[in-house]
Amino acid sequence: MAIRFDHKPGLVVYLTAGDPTLDATREIALAAIDAGADVIELGVPFSDPLADGPVIQRAMERALAKGTRLADVLALAQEIRAARPAAGLVIFSYLNPILRYGMHKFADQAAAAGVDGVLVTDLIVEEAGEYLTDMARVGLAPIFLAAPTSPDERLKAIATHSKGFVYAISRVGITGTQQSLTADAAALVARIRRWTGLPVAVGFGISNAEHVAQVGRFADAAVIGSAIVELIERSTPGTAPGAVARFIKGLHLREAVLAR
Repeated sequence: MAIRFDHKPGLVVYLTAGDPTLDATREIALAAIDAGADVIELGVPFSDPLADGPVIQRAMERALAKGTRLADVLALAQEIRAARPAAGLVIFSYLNPILRYGMHKFADQAAAAGVDGVLVTDLIVEEAGEYLTDMARVGLAPIFLAAPTSPDERLKAIATHSKGFVYAISRVGITGTQQSLTADAAALVARIRRWTGLPVAVGFGISNAEHVAQVGRFADAAVIGSAIVELIERSTPGTAPGAVARFIKGLHLREAVLAR
């Protein structure tokens, strides 16, 4: 399994596949990996992304308008895996596209593409029996979201069934940048660690070097999504890979200074 964090904090980068194009997403993903991203989350475009804020919603609308579908995301994952064999690679999706595709078929093709793990954002662990069975069958890591409002019983189940890492949501609400992290994030990570030795990655609102440095004090990795998707949105054609690489390199450099 390629999901690992070789330094602390590690970095998970979310990209909406197909925004602005599938070819562009591939080049951005490769640039992000080369700049220091440990894991790439490939977001499957979906028409009703309730957990996402306006930045990722717009990216999904653009990707869907280009005709991007789950099969395209799996093909893209295979290209990224071939180009960067050591990188962590996760499919990030809502449940509906996977159900329409077929859970069994999806698991088979994701594994064949070289994907390491799958995060289904609106699938709770209590209802994940079929998903967990198929993930185990093909050796994929099931990754669940853990929220500050999750009761201990659910956190224990998430910790028990997760592989690769646990994704801790820094706040209640939707994705998007924020000015500062709340104490909820550190408290949630401490609760998760009661039941698992897996790495814990913190996401939802992580958008700058100061946030990454803060996360590094109590978690294993930071997840950055909306800040990078917005950077891609603002970039002129062909410039996004370089812009994303510079952003990620800057995070590492400034984070090291801030953490001293």
